[in-house]
Amino acid sequence: MQTLSSLLAGKPAGPGARTYASVNPADLDDVVATVELAGPETFAEACRQAREASRRWAATPAPVRGQVIANIGRLVGANKRALAALLTREIGKPAGEALGEIQEIIDTCDFFLGEGRRLYGQTVPSEMPDKELYTYRKPLGVAAVITAANFPAAVPSWYIVPALLCGNTVVWKPAEPAAAVADALAQIFAHAGVPAGVVQLVHADGPATFEGLSRALEQGLVDKVGFTGSTEVGRRISALCGEHLQSPCLELGGKNPMVVEPDADLDLAVRGAVFSGFATAGQRCTSLGTVWVHDSLHDEFLCRFADAVSALPIGEPNAEVFYGPLIEPRYLPRFESYLGLVERHHKLHGSTGTGRITADNPRAGFTGDPAAGLYCHPAVVSGIRPGDALYSTETFGPLVGLGRYGSLDEAIELANGHGYGLSAAIYTRDVAAAHRFRRGCRAGMISVNNSTVGAEAHLPFGGNGLSGNGSRQSGQWVIDQFTSWQSVNWDYSGVLQRAQMDVAEVTVDLGFTLPEAGRPTPAGNGR
Repeated sequence: MQTLSSLLAGKPAGPGARTYASVNPADLDDVVATVELAGPETFAEACRQAREASRRWAATPAPVRGQVIANIGRLVGANKRALAALLTREIGKPAGEALGEIQEIIDTCDFFLGEGRRLYGQTVPSEMPDKELYTYRKPLGVAAVITAANFPAAVPSWYIVPALLCGNTVVWKPAEPAAAVADALAQIFAHAGVPAGVVQLVHADGPATFEGLSRALEQGLVDKVGFTGSTEVGRRISALCGEHLQSPCLELGGKNPMVVEPDADLDLAVRGAVFSGFATAGQRCTSLGTVWVHDSLHDEFLCRFADAVSALPIGEPNAEVFYGPLIEPRYLPRFESYLGLVERHHKLHGSTGTGRITADNPRAGFTGDPAAGLYCHPAVVSGIRPGDALYSTETFGPLVGLGRYGSLDEAIELANGHGYGLSAAIYTRDVAAAHRFRRGCRAGMISVNNSTVGAEAHLPFGGNGLSGNGSRQSGQWVIDQFTSWQSVNWDYSGVLQRAQMDVAEVTVDLGFTLPEAGRPTPAGNGR
């Protein structure tokens, strides 16, 4: 067991600190790390130190910063299995998924190391003679990054890697249940050549973080906030940033729909729904919320889907299982509250029980000791319709709703009606139907014949509506979140040239008309 504290030039967590135990959710007696959670002033102090380091880091040539990013990727690759094993132990993600998450850091570094040589500006033609116009990308300064526990390695890299590449310093507040993973990544940053003070790791709870961020913004110490988490907290952070005329990068929750059209490959759609809904025990922001199935296929799809979910192997995450435990103890009562939203017109399907898996509420084929961890039965709830709490509530956990529709227009309306707009999927062989869905659906990410979950490091990630403020992570698009444009107006004419006022006028004969025959009146030889 480790004892972790915030990494502020070796200083302790500071005033207001308290202790948090990060436990293995598959074995609650296994304490992975004891964490000293900092108070608000420690968070603000981290922002001060990051501000002090920002000028030096911004002055480092971008290709050199890209080389540091390359070093991070190489070190993560060299420690891939150890990092994945720690991730499995601390948040309960099955081994295969954990390895995939660590690979996502490597992919992100591979993409952004080259962007250090492609932080291009532009030359712009001037309307005046002897004058040049240019644009440059400039780093913002200090980025405060707050991340969630369900992807404790990959998602931080989506923020931190491009922020560093663009010349910003970072204050990172990871989720408490993933403190040991965060500490391991911070060590890798340091050994990869990130200078002291450029990445500040602060372990803190939500209230202390919010208060510390508020103080830092008041003192002008933070230039950008990145947040991944709930819509409720995202609203508060957005309001706080708005007071200081800043626009945060928000990646929030989802109620991600999947539409199954009459011509869909039914077996493929069932596999996509199972993976979308129950990978990571349904604890992804992009996890499937509701499957909307055409009336003609509804009953058959429901039967196949419920059977497939009933057969899922669940249990100890180091075994060959589809999903393991919930991430931490606080998640269990919240998931049980979602089951309380099941109404009389709904129906629970499958041969399994509901709620927590225990000796008295067993699941056939379960692997491991159910009493040791936070394991839950998967739930499929049919009969979902607009107006239900399960229609509009993000159910973070292994629960998927199912409803029916009659026309594609109705399906699009159902897919949009809850107000979220993160990801969505449609299963169809009809190209026109796929494009109609894409045009009509408000989600920031659309899949055709694929799941609602999954992201690639070079494609923009993010949502609209209740799922975010339109900001995007990953790929070249995230660079806009961590740079500002600077324009340069360089006049070497030696005289004052006033734009718009001194532009040479090109005259035109407004009396010119075409004759009825459609040929211009000759002037000279007419050529």
